Amino acid sequence: MSTTDVTSRSATGAEPAPSPSGTARAEKTETDVRDIPSVLPILPIRNTVIFPEAIAPLNIGRPSSRKLLEETLPHSKIVGLVAQKSAETDEPGPDDLYPVGVAARVLKLFRPGEEEVVIIVQAIERIALVRPVTTQPYLRAEVQTLASTPAPENDLQFAATVQGLRDSAVKLVELTVEESEAARLAILNVTDPGKLADFLAGNLNISVADKQAVLAELDVVKRVQLVHRYVIQQLEIARLQQKIQKDVRSTFTDQQRRAFLREQIRAIQKELGESEGAEEQIANLRKRLEEAAPPPPVMEQAERELRRLNHVHPASPEYSVIVSYVETLAELPWNKLTEDNLDLERAQKILDRDHYDLEKVKRRLIEYLAVRKLNPTGHGPILCFLGPPGVGKTSLGQSIADALGRKFARLSLGGVHDEAEIRGHRRTYIGSMPGRIIQEIRRCGSRNPVLMLDEIDKLGADFRGDPASALLEVLDPRQNHAFHDHYLDVPFDLSQVMFICTANMMDTVPPALRDRMEVIELPGYTDREKLEIARRYLVRRQLKEHGLKNGQCKFELPALRRIIDDYTREAGVRELERQIAAVCRHVAARIARGETTGATINAAEVETILGPSKYIRETKLTSAKPGVVTGLAWTPTGGDILHIEAVRYPGKGNILLTGQIGDVMKESAQAALSLVKARAQPLGISPDAFKDADIHIHVPAGAVPKDGPSAGIAMFTAIASLFSNRPVRPDVAMTGEITLRGLLLPIGGLKEKSLAALRAGIKTVIIPKHNEKDLADIPADARAKLQFRPVETVDEVLRLALSRPRSR
Repeated sequence: MSTTDVTSRSATGAEPAPSPSGTARAEKTETDVRDIPSVLPILPIRNTVIFPEAIAPLNIGRPSSRKLLEETLPHSKIVGLVAQKSAETDEPGPDDLYPVGVAARVLKLFRPGEEEVVIIVQAIERIALVRPVTTQPYLRAEVQTLASTPAPENDLQFAATVQGLRDSAVKLVELTVEESEAARLAILNVTDPGKLADFLAGNLNISVADKQAVLAELDVVKRVQLVHRYVIQQLEIARLQQKIQKDVRSTFTDQQRRAFLREQIRAIQKELGESEGAEEQIANLRKRLEEAAPPPPVMEQAERELRRLNHVHPASPEYSVIVSYVETLAELPWNKLTEDNLDLERAQKILDRDHYDLEKVKRRLIEYLAVRKLNPTGHGPILCFLGPPGVGKTSLGQSIADALGRKFARLSLGGVHDEAEIRGHRRTYIGSMPGRIIQEIRRCGSRNPVLMLDEIDKLGADFRGDPASALLEVLDPRQNHAFHDHYLDVPFDLSQVMFICTANMMDTVPPALRDRMEVIELPGYTDREKLEIARRYLVRRQLKEHGLKNGQCKFELPALRRIIDDYTREAGVRELERQIAAVCRHVAARIARGETTGATINAAEVETILGPSKYIRETKLTSAKPGVVTGLAWTPTGGDILHIEAVRYPGKGNILLTGQIGDVMKESAQAALSLVKARAQPLGISPDAFKDADIHIHVPAGAVPKDGPSAGIAMFTAIASLFSNRPVRPDVAMTGEITLRGLLLPIGGLKEKSLAALRAGIKTVIIPKHNEKDLADIPADARAKLQFRPVETVDEVLRLALSRPRSR
């Protein structure tokens, strides 16, 4: 805790519960009052008010309050206790406290824990805060003791008021306290009216502000009247609560009586033959269960539920819950399996029909079918298609289902936060239902469908549970033969389901879930592949969707290339299809208005319909200049080239990096500069050239974030070219990570980078020697047009990339 609170509770459930006699209350003496110093350390308390002569425990949580006790108790046991106006204030100042409190003696201090302090205090007398003396590290203030106005003697009206207060308090205790005798005697034993008012106010369940009003009232007559009013209010509340409890008990008795009458009505209906409808429904459910033939444990559970139906009225909500549960059990395909079509040639044709290229993926799927053909009872792996949006991950699942002859179901997991979406809701909740996996299997009517878990990397987790953890059982072939859905509460066999997951990235997938899946990467399409996909699939589909017949709208290949190059920048083909659709809409509108009967779309027509180009691709350098190098980059939408520029100017040997580059790329630049300095003499660079010059390295397209180590060799070449005054050949591009020993390390995305170089008109590509094995993935036409130069050291790079030195 970080507060100072009263921790004791009264016997009535109110605030503190000090007793008026014995150890809980003590008589005030004149010596106590005289012992109160004129300046006291003030201990703020919240949520309670302490009255004179009360003894109460306080839980000390604030560091400042603990500091107060540590410095004060060795010298004086008396502190000021003042309630704060707002319980939300953590460090109250003088203005945050009420003006009236009590002076109290600390009787005992003990420490239940390392950071916990509890004190027992005895209030002595009312005090008023005159003015603050210090506020740090705790509040010390000048105080004045306040004496109460004595009660009038022989005043019959006041005596009647005091007796009325005493009688009302006794009645309140009898209504609210289970063992009220001790509390009743405590009230009767207090003879002084002012002390009686203080004692009752401390134990009433009223607000802090009301208690503070009683504490601040010095006139005993007014104080007794004020407390009497509060006691009357609490007494009325207690009487109303007692009446409400009696009404609730009476209502419960009525419900029991109605249940008894309902049983009599059921017996009468049975005699009259009016209960045949419910019995017929139960018989129909039992018949459907027998046809579904679930395992014996499931059948036993269903029979128990059917027997319960005989004792539940059809109008009861529980009746419909039981019927829905039994119907779900009867509709599940416990023994229904579709026969797999394991014709590999047919499967290959279906995959080729629906998808262009993706040879690695298709080969892996054919291997999966071959294993199923040789071992039908084996447990296949859980496949996960990993790739950027729009490359055909979801449609691959449908093609696999068609090739196998299985039912197909898709379960979108994007944005799912509730674990019950996977495991279902328990039947104790209103509107409960099975999890989405069981629902999809019931909808398919087969126990071995192809179930695609789409966007598994976008699962969430919050107070409702962790769906990714629930999937650990689902996606484990060793466990999911007895999957427990919370709604079913019986095991269901998922081992025959072919689960296929899709994801755009694996970083957000938990390691335990990632370990259960075999990841198959689907890289982004190259421009050549996009052209073939558009020609074979997209144009045909969009013509059909826009009601255009063959011959009414024809796309020339240059037009499709223009759309791909200038109007799309993506890894998949969704934006490409949207642009083709825009062209088809334009042609359809012209045909519908009677302006033409058909159109052939060429490259010039594309700009007329779609407007100016949206994207401009980088091209190769037109001239060779020292300090300018063509690098290669991988992006989620494919490859691209980067013109890395370096300039030097008078300075103190600093390096400036711009172009919104990441930390890894910055480190590559630092390593490149160090490597050039270390090799200055072999490169013909004066060692003093770096002392009086600053270097600025810039990567254009400054609004696009860039990162990665593969630009290290390009930055090294740019700095070496700049200081040796040797231009870099404009038809050479390079990629590779460097080390301080001058070695080249392998990089990724060589296929995309090579195609980007080809588009830009580059003729020679310098790559690390270790990436030579990746050349097999590059299309044959690209390998024929590009000259790849695998190298191992930066010296080989400079020999290939740098021209002869320019004259200074």
